[in-house]
Amino acid sequence: TIYTAITGRPLDREGMILQSERVYNFERIFNLRMGKGTSKFHEAPDRGLGPVWEDEWMARADYFDAKLKEFGEEIEGKSVKEKITLLQKHRRAQWEQLKAAVYKRRGWNKNGIPTMKTVKRLGIDYPEVVALLEKHLKPEDEFEDA
Repeated sequence: TIYTAITGRPLDREGMILQSERVYNFERIFNLRMGKGTSKFHEAPDRGLGPVWEDEWMARADYFDAKLKEFGEEIEGKSVKEKITLLQKHRRAQWEQLKAAVYKRRGWNKNGIPTMKTVKRLGIDYPEVVALLEKHLKPEDEFEDA
């Protein structure tokens, strides 16, 4: 690989993936250090969850009405604005479920912070990183079966 040619150190496919995981986790830790690395700052905008304007809803009303019915919502008599709010509520809940699944799979806690176990596995458990995580990690934020 080019990496091996430049550094003189071998790096195979698995090594590249591990290196990528280290960088991504370190980036998350850096964001935490800067006051932004928690789930509070990892949100999808309303625009990413569906229509935000009534004319957008009306352009695909059949589709969006069907989605609300799939969620078990009674839509008779509801205004378009109420329907938009309901759809956003359901899709926001789906976003939160997805976020939790991703955090768990990445070895982060419920607040989106890499766990000590993860940073040790990745070999990025430097004293500064450990000190920062000790300040922010809370037992109640851990996933039950992590």
